[in-house]
This record gives sequence, structure tokens and C-alpha cells, in this order.
Amino acid sequence: MLKQVRVMVLAGNGTNCEAETAHACRLAGADVVDTVFIWDLASGRSRIEGYDLLCFPGGFMDGDDLGSAKAAAVRLLHTQVGQSALMDQVGRHIQEGGLVIGICNGFQLLIKLGLLPMSQGAGTEQEATLTFNDSGRFEDRWVDLVVDEDSPCVFTKGIRRLEVPVRHGEGKIVFRGDRDLKNVISNHLAPVFYARPDQEEASMDYPHNPNGSTGGIAGLCDPTGRIFGLMPHPEAFWDATNHPDWRRKMNTGEGAGLAVFRNAVSHARTEH
Repeated sequence: MLKQVRVMVLAGNGTNCEAETAHACRLAGADVVDTVFIWDLASGRSRIEGYDLLCFPGGFMDGDDLGSAKAAAVRLLHTQVGQSALMDQVGRHIQEGGLVIGICNGFQLLIKLGLLPMSQGAGTEQEATLTFNDSGRFEDRWVDLVVDEDSPCVFTKGIRRLEVPVRHGEGKIVFRGDRDLKNVISNHLAPVFYARPDQEEASMDYPHNPNGSTGGIAGLCDPTGRIFGLMPHPEAFWDATNHPDWRRKMNTGEGAGLAVFRNAVSHARTEH
């Protein structure tokens, strides 16, 4: 008998992509998908234990006060549930082989928590941040991504390219120092890069790189490949009709972004 896959999608306090994320997980084959509000976790009414995949979806948690996802990171790190911090549940989930994905605001949260890229293997210090787009404005457009096939990232296995939308004002990845960037590149902890539609290498050209992100990096993973964060929204392309050109190209069937979630569910079913 195959293992059941259970997914928790975190919601509340300004998150606004939880429904799309939960729907993508169901379409990808997850058996149980629960949308859980942050205050239910903080109060102890819900717990992360027992779930295989933890999703931090996009949105604007806490209105991005103090900077994108900063207030949410402080809440996870310092909210006490019983005798331990809420963040301890996240840590146990990861230590026990669980998967984590953070999309847009969720990616900002994982970086602020020090969970990405963990190039030093510690996860206690913030090695990077996401700051304001070079354009100085909110970017809402579709982008092309190329995938590093040598990355350990579970979520991007077997994927070579993705076309998905971005919608953010603070998506430019910058690193604490050159050493951190070199560690990320040498260890293939940047699974996805912004690219031109007709090229295979990362691009720094606007609007193909919509925010000026260092090295054209669109997302990061940890050394295990089980924690993945990215600014673009794969959950927003689960069906071909989600694409603005679907009628012109007469596209039908599954959207390219769904492959990210299928990889996660498949891994959880067979490995965790």
C-alpha cells in the first residue's frame, strides 16, 4: 500500500495564495491538504507533526511591515507553544525528512528564518535577503526560468524550463557576501534562474529578470534539496488556461507549474 501524503498550507495575516497552493497540491496527487491559519498553530490547536509537505504560500503577511515577511519570521521564532517555540515544530519537520516550499512571500519568510540557502549547513544565520526590485515598482508579469539540472532540489527534478508569473515588489536576491554567493553557486543551491525565452543561461536583462536578482537567481534550495523557495508562482500555472496566451496558442491540459508539486508529492510518497 502506498503511503498517504499529507500537506499543510499555512494561511492568515495577509497570505492570499493559499487556495491556489492547496488546489495545486490536490491536483498533484496529495491525499490530504489542510489549510491551517497561523494563529491555530500559535495557539497549539494545530501542529505541523504528521504532515509531509509544509507550504508557505504567497501574499503579504502582516502587510510587509518591517520588510517582507520579517514580522512573520519573528512570530515563528519567538511564539511559545507549550514549552517550545513555534519554530521548533518547523525544525523537527525538516529533521524528520519533511519537505518545505515557500513561494514569493513564503520564500521571503524562509530566507528571513535562515532556512535558505543554509549553504554553511547551519540554518541559524541569515545568509541572504530579498529587497526592492531594481525597477522601483511592483512587477506583475510572466517570466521564463531555466533549471539547474545538477541541483539537489527535489521540487525541480526532471524539469528543464518553466514559464510562470511573478508578482512582487521585493524580489531581488542579494547575499551577505561573496563567499555566500559562491557557496550557493558551487553547491547548486540555486535551482532556478530567470532567462530569456530563447536562451539557456541566466539573464540580468530587464524584464526577463524582473527584479535585478543577483546572478539572475529566482529561487534557492538547501543542501538536502527538501527546502525550496522561489519568487515566481508555480501554483498560478496548474492548467494551460491560466496562461494569458492560451487561446492564441490553443494550449490545453496541465500547466507547467504543476510539475513542481507533483515532484514533491512523489518524493513524499516514496521517500519520507
